[in-house]
Amino acid sequence: MPKILLYVTAKVIWNFLFYNTDFHESRAHVHVGKRSTEKLCKIWLEPTVELARQGDLTDAQAKEVVRIATEYREKLLRQWNLFKQGKPIRIIQVKKK
Repeated sequence: MPKILLYVTAKVIWNFLFYNTDFHESRAHVHVGKRSTEKLCKIWLEPTVELARQGDLTDAQAKEVVRIATEYREKLLRQWNLFKQGKPIRIIQVKKK
């Protein structure tokens, strides 16, 4: 499971990642959660950013990660394209206070 974005706040670290099985999906998306999350959230990145599945996140948490995905959409899509091409992915790290 390649991690593609670590979004660190004072309260939580959000992990944005791809599953290896995502390689066979055509529509760009990311899975998001934090360490204690069992079922990850799934967010479509195209044609627009939208929540596909909330997973174990609360409504407020899902809204927050959709906002983050919208803010970093272009970078996430670049990572998706690299992933689909089998190229190395660099983890984007963002620290917000």
